[in-house]
Amino acid sequence: MRLALLAGIPFVLSMVSPRAGLTAQDVPTAVSFDVVEATIADIHRAFRAGTLTARQLVALYLRRIEAYDKQGPHINAIIVINPDALRRAEQLDRAFAESGMVGPLHGVPVIVKDNYDTHDMPTTAGSLSLSGSIPPDDAFQVRRLREAGAIVIAKSNMAEFAFSPYYTVGSALPGHTRNPYSLYRVPAGSSGGTAAAVAASFGTVGIGTDTGNSIRGPSAHTALVGIRSTMGLTSRDGIVPLYLDRDIGGPMARTVADAVAVFDVIAGYDPNDPATEAARGRRAERYTDYLDPTALDGARIGVLRQWSNREHADKEVLQRFDDALAAMRGAGATIVDPVIIPEHDSIPPGQRWCPRFKHDINAYLASLGSDAPVEDLAAIIQSGRYHPLVQSALRFFSEIEDPPETNAACERARRNQELLRTAVRRQFQAHQLDALVYPTWSNPPRLIGDLNTPHGDNSQDLSPHTGFPAINVPMGYVRETLPVGLQILGDAWSEPMLIGLAYAFEQATKHRRPPASTPPLGGRR
Repeated sequence: MRLALLAGIPFVLSMVSPRAGLTAQDVPTAVSFDVVEATIADIHRAFRAGTLTARQLVALYLRRIEAYDKQGPHINAIIVINPDALRRAEQLDRAFAESGMVGPLHGVPVIVKDNYDTHDMPTTAGSLSLSGSIPPDDAFQVRRLREAGAIVIAKSNMAEFAFSPYYTVGSALPGHTRNPYSLYRVPAGSSGGTAAAVAASFGTVGIGTDTGNSIRGPSAHTALVGIRSTMGLTSRDGIVPLYLDRDIGGPMARTVADAVAVFDVIAGYDPNDPATEAARGRRAERYTDYLDPTALDGARIGVLRQWSNREHADKEVLQRFDDALAAMRGAGATIVDPVIIPEHDSIPPGQRWCPRFKHDINAYLASLGSDAPVEDLAAIIQSGRYHPLVQSALRFFSEIEDPPETNAACERARRNQELLRTAVRRQFQAHQLDALVYPTWSNPPRLIGDLNTPHGDNSQDLSPHTGFPAINVPMGYVRETLPVGLQILGDAWSEPMLIGLAYAFEQATKHRRPPASTPPLGGRR
């Protein structure tokens, strides 16, 4: 496989109808399984009981996509449906009848962000400029999911080229993706399509990518669990790049257990991604073993008021954060409040990033060979086939000539990365902390089109620039219906600890609830 950086190989929206393969007989009246909020464990129990097949399950999700994605609430999360999803489900049903489940994700329909390579569907990174190209093989994480028995049911919308954390809109799919908890609001970006689709039960679980925010932020906006791993624990192979030195792919799910089930499958060494060499000997044998409801008891949790209490932080979000701290205390944790990272404020935001998009996208396109729809970034700009919102970014990156190895801004970012990593570890050691916590966003989801009110994105600063792992878990709601998230950050390779803490918090609070805009379908199910 190719080490895909972070843009997106093409797709053609018209090549697959949202109704692809769905017929009335696919969902017989005898099927009473409700996919809304269904977990992997629920699905596997139904398979074993003989009350549900993988084909029926896929058809149930397809009915929801048909009813709610481009009709009704018009969530607008799906770019393309996998035309082979039902056929793959039938294969899995035959395998199950013969010898049981093929893997830990047997028959589980997965929503895949459209910057992951898929050999059987186009990949666009949300851009018309990449329309029409089907990669020669799957991204490493997609391949691992399929090998574990998962079914790629659809590919989801994203902020074009993953440029924006604030909204999910691009040129490949007309219109914004809507937040199913409030149809006039955004699901954040850039993995907002995966977030909205999983929150609305268009699939069981999903995968997104996170360069600065884009798994954790959309998860916070849609009451999901999202995992950004330690850099090097998950492969970037076959993911269209934004900044390869910060890009990470990972799970988004309605429960911690489901997110970890996906993480268990996709984490680990990949010879096609040199960064994962560091994972050798560090990957846990089974991350699902750390789903411990008592993990908060005795834990030491540091509170980062530098992030939670910024000038324009929403008062209701801060109240939910205080409620979360109280819940952790009630579960036996020691709360160290506040913890300060003074070095952070001395690093200007613009000196934390290596502006390497041109280098990475050109390398990605070159890896496609003669099948590449465009040759390089210059050709993308010349085509004019992109959303106006990304024009200035494309032109900015096009003017950067030096590669990351010699670019002065990249060298400065590398120095600041080490400075920040050391500073965070100093606080872990000084306070004997297991984790640090703060609101993933300090403000609720914005109205669609609003780029003026405070965004409150707290995800850009610590995890991307240290390479440390972080998990978002639902923290409750503001304005009664708008989800907000708690971010739990640990040292490198501390995923087992973070998984336990996130699971214990989830079990103690049970904040997750489905959005009202996409209820169970009436009539036959």
